[in-house]
Amino acid sequence: MDPLLYRKAWININLAAISANINQLKKQLPNQTAVMAVVKANGYGHGDIQVAQAALAAGASGLAVALLEEAVRLRKAGIKAPILVMGWVAPEFARIAIEYQITLTVFQVSWLETFKQNKIGQPLSIHLKLDTGMGRLGIRSIEELRDFMAHLAQCNINLTGVYTHFATADEPNHDYYYKQSSRFETLINELKQHTTDQMVVHTGNSAAAIQHSNDMLNAVRFGIGMYGLYPSLYLKETQPISLEPALSLHAKLTHVKKVGAGESISYGATYTTEQEEWIGTIPVGYADGIQRGWQGLSVLINGKKMPLIGRICMDQCMVKLDQAYPIGTEVTFIGKQGNEKISMEEIAQHLGTINYEVACLLTNRLPRFYDPSDTEGAGVNF
Repeated sequence: MDPLLYRKAWININLAAISANINQLKKQLPNQTAVMAVVKANGYGHGDIQVAQAALAAGASGLAVALLEEAVRLRKAGIKAPILVMGWVAPEFARIAIEYQITLTVFQVSWLETFKQNKIGQPLSIHLKLDTGMGRLGIRSIEELRDFMAHLAQCNINLTGVYTHFATADEPNHDYYYKQSSRFETLINELKQHTTDQMVVHTGNSAAAIQHSNDMLNAVRFGIGMYGLYPSLYLKETQPISLEPALSLHAKLTHVKKVGAGESISYGATYTTEQEEWIGTIPVGYADGIQRGWQGLSVLINGKKMPLIGRICMDQCMVKLDQAYPIGTEVTFIGKQGNEKISMEEIAQHLGTINYEVACLLTNRLPRFYDPSDTEGAGVNF
């Protein structure tokens, strides 16, 4: 069922682009390397359930999320593929993971001790996280690994995978990447001394999978690249793989007016006209993820770039028009109109951030419409 759309502002998600990006990556990977689709944070703002379904149909063998809540949501939506939770989950919720057949990430002896004390009858599936230089989560030393494995042997737990995360795989300098790879190999060699279990070994995020595809092992975690967004400006410029953005953001003008010279627009009077100007009002603002920092960025109207002026309001923003346009004229914030386009990377550069953040901050006030083939905003009409 389509979401409600009383306000003329929406996001289109081209699911065919998701499939195409997965297929592009698979062409570069070794035959034995599977793709794990990362759909955390509501599919990076694109929609977790819909993207997961499209990714699995395109050949992804499993899913990865950050939170147990995200994994349970996917299960309740009827998704049966393997799901890995990459974030820390308190041991008291292991029963939930077992009930829904969800794999947790574990790396602490204290976690194992609490799990053992809870005396859960059914086995839990886990992946072991190794911290080779990211500095967030995971086991860092051989001694820590030995202690963990000794305690793991006393728990009703199946170790089904092991992984790490690269901190600089999206950069032109590969020195730190190789340093982390070496640390991972050392820890994996030690791990093999303590278990004979068959494990999925995965090191690659989008950047590593794209730049170091021949190094990839049993699986890669395809996140930002799956959505057609490059992990860094360096990779966007060099484009070792062709990616197609899946998301476009649109709205329609709700008001158009001519104002005289010397008139100010929006809070703080930060923009004042120098001559007579046509000003349009658009019904989206920072409550939708169009942050105040978007002031000065362009949107597309009639296939032309026109600047957002004055401060972005909670629910509305204003644009300087080159002429009068009818109410209901389409405005594109992200995506294509005619021969022009506005990319998420362009917005991120203006904001001093990364495309990940731009996508994830688009709120649920903006309804998502899913089209298997659309790329230019034809997924919804009024």
